[in-house]
This record gives sequence, C-alpha cells and structure tokens, in this order.
Amino acid sequence: MGIPVKLEAFEGPLDLLLHLIEKNKINIYDIPIVEITDQYMEYIRQMKTESLDVMSEFLVMAATLLDIKSRMLLPPEVTEEGEEIDPREELVEKLLEYKMYKYMSFELRDRQEEAEFVLYKPPTIPDEVKAYREPVNIDDLLGDMTLAKLHAIFRDIMKRQENRMDPIRSKFGNLKKEEIDLSGTMQEVEHYISEKKHCMFREILTRRRGKLYKIVTFLTLLELMKEGKVEVEQEETFADIRIEWTGKEGMEPVSDAQGDYD
Repeated sequence: MGIPVKLEAFEGPLDLLLHLIEKNKINIYDIPIVEITDQYMEYIRQMKTESLDVMSEFLVMAATLLDIKSRMLLPPEVTEEGEEIDPREELVEKLLEYKMYKYMSFELRDRQEEAEFVLYKPPTIPDEVKAYREPVNIDDLLGDMTLAKLHAIFRDIMKRQENRMDPIRSKFGNLKKEEIDLSGTMQEVEHYISEKKHCMFREILTRRRGKLYKIVTFLTLLELMKEGKVEVEQEETFADIRIEWTGKEGMEPVSDAQGDYD
C-alpha cells in the first residue's frame, strides 16, 4: 500500500519528484526508486485534472519510473570498460538540471520584487552645486613632503620601471628588411673573381654590407666550385680562403646589383 500524499498542484513531473526527494530527505544521487515510485503513483491516483496534456506528462514520468524500477531488479548492465550502468543516472541529471533552473527562477523573482521598491528620480542638483570644487590647500596636500623625499620616491618608481623591462628584448633595435638581387649578385661575384684571377674570400665579403650578401656570396662560391670554375685553398683552420679562377675567359661585365660598396 502506498503512502498517501496530499500535495498542491505542481508545474510538472520533475517538480513533483524533486518535492518528494526533499520531503523524504533523500540523497538525489542515491534515489530509492521503489519508495519514490510508490509515492509518485499514489499522487497520480489522487490527481484531479481535466487537462489531458498535463496528465500525459505525469503518466510518461510514471512509465519512466516503472522502467527504472524493473531494470534495477535485473542484473546490472556494464559498459565496455566494465563499469556498471546505473539506470537512475539519466533521471538524476534531469532532476539536477531542473533544480538549478528552479532556484534560478526564485532568485529572479526575488530580484524583481526588490526592484519594485526602487524608484528613479531625475537629477535636480543645480548647476552651481555640480560645478563646485573644493579648493586645494597646497600646504595640507604636501604635508611633511620634502624635495629629498620626493626625489627618493621618483628613484623608487624608476627602479620599478627598470625591473619590469626585459634586459635583452628592450635593447633590440628595429629590424629592417634586407633586399638583394640574387641572380645579379651571383653574376657580379663570378665576374669579379674571373677579372681578378685570384683573390681572397674575405676580400669579396667586404665589398658590400649586409648578411644576405655574404650568404649569397658563399653560395655562389660553392656553385663555382661545383662547376669547376674556381679552386679554393685554406692553409689552416679559420684562415682566409684563397680563390683561383680556372673557368672560361672573357665574361661579359654585368651591372652592379642592389647595395652600396664600402
């Protein structure tokens, strides 16, 4: 025999279930489904309403409770990881979500009631009063401040500012884009070596500024060595490289590529 329940009208089946859980002081994460289902069904029997839509919602929840009740009598289902599946899990999630929205609505209702006691009044302060500013007394403002104390405060502020600066990045200069004519520079280096017949690698590098020019010059020398047009010799490690031209004679002069000579 179910426990007789005499309750007021509820907004829906979740509202009724939440009331039964709170009334019986039940842990929402461990609902005794048999007891709650009996009380819920007793309430359904006592409901008197002519709205079929309202009754259908409560009957759907009743069928859900009966389904959960029957599943809990069977051996527990397990997931692929071997964990047991609680038939009440989905119902608990819906109840928690409903409870959150319900109490949010209570908070909004209280704020609305409090707002009814707030009245707005347009400002009526005269312009003369709004424009008034209390005069500043320099002596009271400075107090016992001296020039030495003011200088100490200034040094302390500057020291804090220096501590915030990155000691490395703060010294970086502006990066400028370096442009160079790759094909023209390679032809110029080859022409210079062919005219000189023999020269030092450092001599070619110092003909123009820029790291990109030095890189292109080095690549040009490697390409000329590959083609057999030059021979190089270095007497010892880190010594200057001597370049001898062994290629074809009579190359056409080419115009200077971008950049200025030192």
